[in-house]
Amino acid sequence: MPGLPSPAGDERQTLIEFLRFNQNAFFAIGYGLTDEQARSTPSVSALSIGGLVKHAAGVQRSWVERVKAAPDFPPRDGRSIEEQRAAYQDEYVMRDDETLAALLDNLREQNEETLRVFAEADLDAKVPVPHEVPWFPKDLDYWNVRWVGMHLVEELTRHAGHGDIIRESIDGATMYELMAAAEGWPETDFLKPWKASA
Repeated sequence: MPGLPSPAGDERQTLIEFLRFNQNAFFAIGYGLTDEQARSTPSVSALSIGGLVKHAAGVQRSWVERVKAAPDFPPRDGRSIEEQRAAYQDEYVMRDDETLAALLDNLREQNEETLRVFAEADLDAKVPVPHEVPWFPKDLDYWNVRWVGMHLVEELTRHAGHGDIIRESIDGATMYELMAAAEGWPETDFLKPWKASA
């Protein structure tokens, strides 16, 4: 993919292109890593590349479920609050029994579903605000699908930036050289694709 979102002729396609671009950032930041490297936490943050890949899939899944259920809430989570909290915390961690390849496959599947839903959904449809979530507004009853799409762009962008810092802490690799390697861009005087060190 190119180093910028593709141009688009209307609002929906612009939203989709920015979602797609930021979804793909996680494949670049994970490019060439071993499972051990993807699981590592080399910065002051407790986050890892694998954990961010996992969260990028999970946060999209959660919001897409809300869009698909609109104007109603999605089905209520029947798990105990302890089970829900444990699942939420697990979403940020790449466990020893998980591989980066499997997490990326899961993300790829969720990315496709996210793009499919936003290609078909009514951008003006009302998505109810769950008031029990402490960081959500109490004076607002609905977002619209358009807002949810922009929120996902924000989420993915923020976490891709986290991933950039973590990846650079692992092996010094930066985003454009990783994109060049992952996408097979030709080497130039300005940009050399990333190569694993010996």
